[in-house]
Amino acid sequence: MTVEDGVWIMRGLARNDPGRLRSARELATLVNKIGFLPLFSGEIKGFSVEEKTAASSWWTGNRAEDPWEWREIIAAGHEVAYGKFFGGRAGFISKKWLPYFANFRRNGYDFDARWEDGLANRREKLIMDRLTGRDSDGDMTFPDIKILSTDLKKQAGFGKGGEKNYAGIMTSLQMQTYLVITDFCRRKNKRGEEYGMSVSILQPPETIFGYEAVTAAYNEKPTESRARIAAHIRKLFPGASDGDIDRLIGK
Repeated sequence: MTVEDGVWIMRGLARNDPGRLRSARELATLVNKIGFLPLFSGEIKGFSVEEKTAASSWWTGNRAEDPWEWREIIAAGHEVAYGKFFGGRAGFISKKWLPYFANFRRNGYDFDARWEDGLANRREKLIMDRLTGRDSDGDMTFPDIKILSTDLKKQAGFGKGGEKNYAGIMTSLQMQTYLVITDFCRRKNKRGEEYGMSVSILQPPETIFGYEAVTAAYNEKPTESRARIAAHIRKLFPGASDGDIDRLIGK
């Protein structure tokens, strides 16, 4: 997606292109097949949902055809993970590849261990404390806590007169795979009526996929997981440069 003369231009396909993705089901199947996929075009040509869908289908509000709507369907389906995983931009990761991203991005640390070693900041902890619990031994647990991101902002003490950079902290926690987007819901007024645009719900991936599944790659060095991810991208896109891969997945 690019901006030309102030207009957003999608790098998508024609509606009659036989190779385009046509449904959320086809997109989820593709993510499971290739492992992970950014939502919008970026460093590596052809490696995005945008470039595999019809440009004219975006932001139509038609849940059957609109890839922007598909992300809500897929996030809520929990078949693959959805969040801001690629250079701070949104995308999908399969259950098979999520452990490698988690090991690399977390550098082998669960969040509570990262906090104890002084590697997590206080604002990150304010958010994680709202979405996790503690057992009798004080170890972190992952109850099914669902809070609209707009409400989470307030509950964690962000906003006017409080903590700053909520959006940046949330992006950072997703990039580190401590949070993923698990659903979208509309807000409700005092009468219980829904209004406005859909709002994301974020939770630790352990809540959805299980702790053992998410941390399954902790047995290898984070650098090995990173090399595994980079090698997979090179296999999919032999022309991808080291710089492109660094910008996409980090160093």
